[in-house]
Amino acid sequence: MKIVDARTFVVGTPPPHNGGLYWVFVKLVTDGGVEGIGEVYSVPFHPDVVVRMIEDVCARKVIGHDPFRIEQLWRRVYSSGYTQRPDSSLVAVLSGIEMACWDIVGKELGRPVHDLLGGRVRETLRTYTYVYAEPGDTVDVYHDPDLSAERAAALADKGFTAIKFDPVAPYSAFDPRQLSLESLDLAERFVRRLREAVGSRCDLLFGTHGQMTAAGAIRLARRLEPYDPLWFEEPTPPEMPEEMAKVARATTIPVATGERLATKYEFRRVLETGAAAILQMAIGRVGGLLEAKKIAGMAESWYAQIAPHLYCGPIEGAANIHLSAATPNFLILESILDWGGFHAEILKRPILWQDGRVVPPSEPGLGVELDEAVAARHPYEGRGLHLEMADDPVE
Repeated sequence: MKIVDARTFVVGTPPPHNGGLYWVFVKLVTDGGVEGIGEVYSVPFHPDVVVRMIEDVCARKVIGHDPFRIEQLWRRVYSSGYTQRPDSSLVAVLSGIEMACWDIVGKELGRPVHDLLGGRVRETLRTYTYVYAEPGDTVDVYHDPDLSAERAAALADKGFTAIKFDPVAPYSAFDPRQLSLESLDLAERFVRRLREAVGSRCDLLFGTHGQMTAAGAIRLARRLEPYDPLWFEEPTPPEMPEEMAKVARATTIPVATGERLATKYEFRRVLETGAAAILQMAIGRVGGLLEAKKIAGMAESWYAQIAPHLYCGPIEGAANIHLSAATPNFLILESILDWGGFHAEILKRPILWQDGRVVPPSEPGLGVELDEAVAARHPYEGRGLHLEMADDPVE
């Protein structure tokens, strides 16, 4: 079996853009007509450039390759151009290609990918979601503790047992910083109001995006501890896990991190420094399914757990599900609400979510198929990136 064609899809998301402004998918086709789909996550270039990057890598390293030989392909792409280091852009492109290879392999063997990763250890997977804004909001849900608490209670009623929120946004190119007293007060009110709203029905996941210095994060953590959050996410930037480890040692709240990291090599530093107890790899950036499985195995030996990150489309979401189903030290899976809306529309058959849990698919491969007609009706015509930081300091 050989890969003979590669095609890309850049899909603009409709408002409210939950999951980012656009999604980038790559489809591989074999000489036997088997198709596999993958997703490339948040490369820091306009998607027109990302498409050219995918096409270049596929032309040089993928076309003519046997999709079963994933380890060989991985090393060749990872080392392309004498890089051989965690270059998040190249590794994200590799992640989408690798994901598509697993989809092909599963379809060729007639087995779901989780069977090929060691087999399911769970029949269903616990999920969480952010508290998202809704159409018609006249105030910012991320700055209104009462509205956020109301939304959290509604999500708990729907079946979620964990809720995430980030009341200390925005984040900027000039972080890390010390939060103002006003921001600290707001964060504390958020946690208190959400805890009052959901009681012990839901874990609270305090999501931040590397905004703080270690000292600043420790100040915030001490305010949050009385409300027992399940985790404190990425309190410092990802480049120095040694600084994040200072936060982990100073608080009783488990630290979670990983959405901006690539490959086992960066996650090894997190584990060795004690920076986090919960690893949040984004499979569309980290190096793909097999790389994520290797990271999960390393984490298991440190008694660390995984909680795959998701802020993109449902193809990476499907990959997260297969990894999680086959991983003993899985903790919880990120959902974007209940997988409805555009996340369902872009698939021929939506991901199955019931009462706060995802049911892993039993169909061969990733178990999802991109609806290319829907993709074609939603081109991305903007100039912004998938996610962007503020260009000016946050005072």
